[in-house]
Amino acid sequence: MKISLTLNGQPQEAEAPSATLLVELLRDHLSLTGTHIGCDTSQCGACNVLLDGAVVKACTVLAAQADGASVTTIEGLAEGETLHPMQAAFREHHGLQCGFCTPGMVIAGLGIVDRHGPEVSRETIVHELEGNLCRCTGYLNIVDAIEAGARAMGETAHA
Repeated sequence: MKISLTLNGQPQEAEAPSATLLVELLRDHLSLTGTHIGCDTSQCGACNVLLDGAVVKACTVLAAQADGASVTTIEGLAEGETLHPMQAAFREHHGLQCGFCTPGMVIAGLGIVDRHGPEVSRETIVHELEGNLCRCTGYLNIVDAIEAGARAMGETAHA
């Protein structure tokens, strides 16, 4: 089936079987491998993307459901060489170790800020990260990074 979507701000068309998952469309058909497949059971969040602005696990969405939608992946956040404030915060606050969960965590962080604003509390961040697994860091630096990224996003919105 033919799928038309706006991908990272650009119109995109792809052909894929009707049972194709969005994560498979992104990785296998469109070569955007920043969205990771971590668990195959929708529990880890490594495949998080923004679908019409909402965080979704791309392993739970059929590609056909994204037809006509806007999808943002980790590859669509930076502007050239300038990282998105959330990405920069993950780098600055060491919110990654092996990096496998990082794209999904960054996208989850964006969703947290979207729902709770740039002054989001640490407690809310911790609660909202349920369903996003990291097997390396113990989450402290991830929470620090999301908190810092949220504040930076608030500052850039007011600049």
